[in-house]
Amino acid sequence: MSRRTRRTRAEVPAGAAVGARCTVTVCRGCCCGTAAKVPRLDHEAQLADLRTALAGVAMIRRTNCLDACERANVIVVQPSAEGRKAGGRPVWLGQVNDPGAAADIAAWVEAGGPGLADPPGVLDLYAFQPSRRVRHELED
Repeated sequence: MSRRTRRTRAEVPAGAAVGARCTVTVCRGCCCGTAAKVPRLDHEAQLADLRTALAGVAMIRRTNCLDACERANVIVVQPSAEGRKAGGRPVWLGQVNDPGAAADIAAWVEAGGPGLADPPGVLDLYAFQPSRRVRHELED
């Protein structure tokens, strides 16, 4: 699993504090993002749609593998600093294989994300808890 990468100036708007926005981590490793595992979904379009919808709102991070391959495609929404102070914690979403689900995720993040806004009810169908080891590796 890859470690968190450094943010570049292009990823953080001028004047914005690092960590002030939600981070949306999109798995695109051995299973997530592959037509062999999840056919009939344009994986690159899903990622591009999230990037477009959340430009300036959240940091979108593509990662190699989140080690939850049985739930491909996996997306993790991490709260902003404000959201974390309000009690928000990372939300793991699996089997995000429908274009509407990505749109629901984007709308939720635009509204504030974990800790600041309630997710659309449909996202309850995608939520899961990964092992502590996997959660710990993502947070490092």
